[in-house]
Amino acid sequence: MTSNQAVAVYGAYGHTGRFVVAELQRRGWTPILSGRDPEKLKTLAAQYPGLEIRPASVDEPASLDLALRGAMAVINCAGPFATTSAPVIDAALRARIPYLDVAAEVEANMDTFARFDARARQVGTVVLHAMAFYGGLGDLLATTAMGDWTSADEISIAYGLDSWQPTAGTLIAGQVSRQRRDGRRVVFSNGKIHYVTGAAPAAEWTFPAPLGRQPVISEFTMADTVTISRHLKVPEIRSFMTARAVQDLTAPSSLAPVSSDDSGRSSQTFVVEVVARRGSEERRAVASGRDIYAFTAPLVVEALERVVSGEVAKTGVFTAGEAFDARDFLASLSPDHLAIEID
Repeated sequence: MTSNQAVAVYGAYGHTGRFVVAELQRRGWTPILSGRDPEKLKTLAAQYPGLEIRPASVDEPASLDLALRGAMAVINCAGPFATTSAPVIDAALRARIPYLDVAAEVEANMDTFARFDARARQVGTVVLHAMAFYGGLGDLLATTAMGDWTSADEISIAYGLDSWQPTAGTLIAGQVSRQRRDGRRVVFSNGKIHYVTGAAPAAEWTFPAPLGRQPVISEFTMADTVTISRHLKVPEIRSFMTARAVQDLTAPSSLAPVSSDDSGRSSQTFVVEVVARRGSEERRAVASGRDIYAFTAPLVVEALERVVSGEVAKTGVFTAGEAFDARDFLASLSPDHLAIEID
């Protein structure tokens, strides 16, 4: 660890942000609590005596500069990322410090790669995007499954969630994405993102025990599609989500995650299975754990530690799979946060 242990967390009082703050402290870092709402920051700071609060607005670049002053890096946990990513990345580039986020919005993910890769390389810093359950985990699993393959015919990602208790941020981000898509859905085919109309097809997927065979919704495209296609040569990326989780997400009265222990984690569980196919050969990587939001914290903080230690030799915008040794990264999260199976 470096002598400077300060890490700015933007959106620190949000559901995921709170897990990130706790994980940083657990690993010996000193979070700087930042976000748009001063009162929520004060409430959070009461739980962490001695931590500094720095309110900042994405509409006021000077306030973001003050929030990042003296920080070793910044982790952006504030959605919707269509609104927050660009201003906070701009501030990180001005400060010449690494930027990490937990964005899982497909369009915002594509925007970040398109707008900031060249600028980050010019400044000489690292922007690590989508270091979350959606975006980061699937990318690491796909990269691990591919192994020494330089290309594949297709990659399938199956999300086995026993339920989905969406946060307020998830619901708002979904609204923003639906507005940008004008009612269309996202699919990845023939090497490109496409927007299509009509209902997503129903199917079935056999997950590892104990989940087993489950009804799923196919073409349920998430941020993993953007991150995987960024650096792996594959023309088809297929995504599947357990039908029960989709029903939870789209229910009119979707319930927020409910804490089930002292850590704040919910009882919700997940299995993510990634299958890479080339001709008649298949390679598989599976990860299982608990609480998709809580899991994001060790994922992004592990990435932070690897970035500031100099593990990422190049500069620019990166995904988890292209920045790190994917298999080693996953192993570092096991067994405390993940159970891993690699074929």
